[in-house]
Amino acid sequence: MELNLQPLASTCHVTGQTFKEGERVLSFLIRSETSVEVVRYDVLESAKGAFAPAGFVACRWVHVFKPRKAGENPERELKLTAENLFVTLADPTVELAPENERLVQFLALMLERKRLLRPKGRSADGKRAVYEHAKSKQLYEVPAGELSPEFFLSLQEQLGVLVGGPKKADETKPAAEAAPTA
Repeated sequence: MELNLQPLASTCHVTGQTFKEGERVLSFLIRSETSVEVVRYDVLESAKGAFAPAGFVACRWVHVFKPRKAGENPERELKLTAENLFVTLADPTVELAPENERLVQFLALMLERKRLLRPKGRSADGKRAVYEHAKSKQLYEVPAGELSPEFFLSLQEQLGVLVGGPKKADETKPAAEAAPTA
């Protein structure tokens, strides 16, 4: 699963203010009502009440703004893969929106299958599964849940936004398929 997205903005989408180091920023992935394209919006947490997304919010998260280092290439972050979406959403410093818990569970399952995450058991309270990221060796805690048909149905709309929904078959048959008349 890959998406081409904009990197973290340096200014608030609502107020136009430049983000300062340490400010809390809400990031949204939204599919507009007029396009199949997924767009990233970054908004100061203090301005979230004035933000009215036009479209379906695929996921959102809160993080602390850190300016890019000199010489850092923002183009590298343009391609959002399942792996770095998981790393972003499951980061212990990020506040995960409750509606994204199942998305993180699904991404963990997918990345475990690809051997990018290794299961390391459960948290002390048993409510979270612990995974180790193969490349960085960082541990991530993911809400534990039952992988039922209802689980996957509840994810269908979010995943449809992120990876694109199924293409609809054309209802009309081409003229070439019509039976010849004599």
